[in-house]
Amino acid sequence: MRAAFAVFIALAVTDASASPVRLKDLIEFDGVRANELVGYGLVVGLNGTGDGLRNSPFTEEIMASILERLGVNVSGEQFRPRNVAAVLVTARLPPFARAGSPIDITVSAIGDARSLMGGTLVMTPLNAADGEIYAVAQGTIIAGGIVAEGAASSVTQGVPTSGVIPSGAIVEREVDFDFSSLTELRLALRTPDFTTAGRIEAAINEEFGSGVALMLDAGTVYLDIDRTGMPTPAHALGRIENILIEPELRARVVVDQRSGTIVMGDEVRISRVAVSQGGLTLRIDETPVAVQPNPFSPGDTVVVPRTGASITQQPGTGLAELGDSTSLSEVVAGLNALGVAPHDMIDILKSIKAAGALHAEFVIR
Repeated sequence: MRAAFAVFIALAVTDASASPVRLKDLIEFDGVRANELVGYGLVVGLNGTGDGLRNSPFTEEIMASILERLGVNVSGEQFRPRNVAAVLVTARLPPFARAGSPIDITVSAIGDARSLMGGTLVMTPLNAADGEIYAVAQGTIIAGGIVAEGAASSVTQGVPTSGVIPSGAIVEREVDFDFSSLTELRLALRTPDFTTAGRIEAAINEEFGSGVALMLDAGTVYLDIDRTGMPTPAHALGRIENILIEPELRARVVVDQRSGTIVMGDEVRISRVAVSQGGLTLRIDETPVAVQPNPFSPGDTVVVPRTGASITQQPGTGLAELGDSTSLSEVVAGLNALGVAPHDMIDILKSIKAAGALHAEFVIR
């Protein structure tokens, strides 16, 4: 028996043209991007929840290296504390980040540590893909979980082996990028679409004059910064990114089978199709009976199987017909008219798509 935990969500917009969006929310500026950073460090101050150094020898190596840099000679010593853990530190260096700017970092255990809660990350350099150090991280970890254990059992909530340090790293090196010298730029659409790209081109040319913007393909619009008449590229982009655009939305149905969630856009259409929904209930009962011989008579006790089987047809929900070019609101009304449970709507939509009557991109997650 399936539990009725599904959720049906219909996002209906009566007039899509009444919802313009800022250009900055639709595009990325080519060349203006973040850079990923990564580092290998050590977390100290854990309450006995760190790495088992016998199983994680790399933790002992980095701990000895740090102590030696601080002037403590630990060569040949046997120390195995449980309050340290080896971690990987990741961060994202935003565009135009300057030396001294703080950035957020994420800390994740790579050994067998049980929890990083309450630990402190020791100074860790963060490298980019070119191998250069661009930031240095250090600070107290905010873990996202908790562990409680006793002699025979334990319970874990969340992920205690990973945490964050807000503003936990300081930028030490800037990315070389002479933005002020740009004379041309490309705008990359996050969701490529020819109609949306054409509207972006028209809106920019209307704002600055003909020939400033040119659509190259569904995902790229070329921008001639010199023809904008602005003193610097920063001034031009600051004005461009606030232009309002009406993006063209594709008809799409997104289904999450794990949670039973269905999301449909307003552009979804269904051709003429009939839908009927019902179900069968099959029930089988096993009630074996023991048969014994009469007193003082020869024979053995025998277990005789007894099976009861029945099939029940649920009351019919009828046949609903959805007209040609049915809109989203009519689809919802038609499914509700059948008395369909939310968890059955996913199967119905699959069948309508298989019949070729659902005119939308069908995405299953």
